[in-house]
Amino acid sequence: MSEFVYSRSYRGKVKAVILDWSGTTADAYVVAPAVVFVEVFRKQGVEISMAEARGPMGLRKDLHIKALTEVPEIRERWKAVHGRYPGDADVAAMFADFVPLQLDCLGKYTRLLPGVAEVTQRLQKAGIRIGSTTGFTRSMVDILEADAARQGYRPDASVAGDEVVHGARPGPFMVYKNLDMLGVYPIQSVVKVDDTVSGVGEALNAGCWGIGVARYSNYMDMDTPDQDKTMPAAEIERRLERTRDILRKAGAHYVIDSITDIEPVIADINARLARGERP
Repeated sequence: MSEFVYSRSYRGKVKAVILDWSGTTADAYVVAPAVVFVEVFRKQGVEISMAEARGPMGLRKDLHIKALTEVPEIRERWKAVHGRYPGDADVAAMFADFVPLQLDCLGKYTRLLPGVAEVTQRLQKAGIRIGSTTGFTRSMVDILEADAARQGYRPDASVAGDEVVHGARPGPFMVYKNLDMLGVYPIQSVVKVDDTVSGVGEALNAGCWGIGVARYSNYMDMDTPDQDKTMPAAEIERRLERTRDILRKAGAHYVIDSITDIEPVIADINARLARGERP
């Protein structure tokens, strides 16, 4: 019997890049869902801050609401108002409120981040397929995609959180459905880009390369898309380094400021794949 075991090693190049939406390709600082989470709790008589609303960002939206009801401080505020802790029926009621509120305001937050249209078009011309995953539902993604197309960004495939049985990130199944739609394999040839910890986890659990993007991330903790216009440069840099650190500690293989920085990273991944490295 041989003392050696041989295994296949992928030595090709990156074939697909799977992009998140808010904070990665559009909606600077992920304001669109955050403001609606604040509003649905307010409708229940419970105040939460934008920072609290951002905490579980990246989860499917119904699961995000459930996660917020499990935050000890929010639970106590809820009990002070309602005389009891929130339960599954409250989560369902708030998600029912969330959907029309989000659909109503989403169009205000569909502006692409700088350079997104140009870099995704260059990747597509180079033969790299573009997919997308998100915690939004399909009806919400339809709004995002229509506005993105008018601005020059057209992913080759997209999967919403309600289009797979197990749509909760950091589960990998939205990535896998993208690959089925794109006809792309092996998983080592795939890059997932996201601005949240759960999105980085999605990449790691899928077995692909994970890139964190920091500049317009949820973790920059901005209340409006243009708050940075009046913020001192030193404060922006402080928040940016904190965000980079969060994404690095989540396990991202690379952390960049924006997807406009992705092409040198893809070149590096291609070099690593050529050497037989895996994510």
